[in-house]
Amino acid sequence: MNFMLSSYEVHHQNQWDFDDEVLPGVIYGVADELLSPAYWALRCKTIEEQKRDFVNRYGSLEEEVGFCLLGGYGVTVEVATAFFVRLKNIGVFNPNICIEEPEILNALLEPLPIKGRLQRYRFPKQRSKRLSNAMEFLATTPLDLQDAITFRDDLQKISGIGPKTASWITRNWLNSDDVAIIDIHILRAGWAINLFDKKIRLPRDYFSLEKKFLKLAEAIDVRASILDAVIWSDMRTFGSRLLRRLDVV
Repeated sequence: MNFMLSSYEVHHQNQWDFDDEVLPGVIYGVADELLSPAYWALRCKTIEEQKRDFVNRYGSLEEEVGFCLLGGYGVTVEVATAFFVRLKNIGVFNPNICIEEPEILNALLEPLPIKGRLQRYRFPKQRSKRLSNAMEFLATTPLDLQDAITFRDDLQKISGIGPKTASWITRNWLNSDDVAIIDIHILRAGWAINLFDKKIRLPRDYFSLEKKFLKLAEAIDVRASILDAVIWSDMRTFGSRLLRRLDVV
């Protein structure tokens, strides 16, 4: 990883000593200690711009909602992207075209070559129904783009969209720091630094977890949206082996 700031510089900016608690029970640590708040602060301040540019600059809201519905638990980003492109090509996300649920289902049932082998989409029936409902909702319901929380609340009126998916769409579409995407990667990173209790239950505890995550971002002086994106990327890269070694999982 190409760090452009020294550990000292990041420490000086955040004004935390290595043994300070940035939040109750959460020790700042040092920047070369994987998964510590100091490490995440450094990563957020030095990551290349193009790698943290999660904002949807060229697509439509229908495409953003569609992509996020295709992704998530049990579906890799590579699989979600491949099937998103297929659905986009047949007009599923075009507000001027009405693609019925059976056609969406057929498109999700047909395997696609991904990373050199044919792969199936894991939840074709469930997601085809959700996508059909979502496109109908967006075609008939105006959304408030001025307030991130209201926007997220409205998105959760779509069948199959819970707080995580709604937050994902909100962050990307509004470039918002008022929400967080609490998925398994964020949970594990939080467990590693004692930010989250391991007894939590989702979606019941989603918003209390989000509140703690947003407080962490504020404490280490980074944008919550960038912290979210960086943690997701690094935790996905590290894999479960490192997490087991750190006794996180």
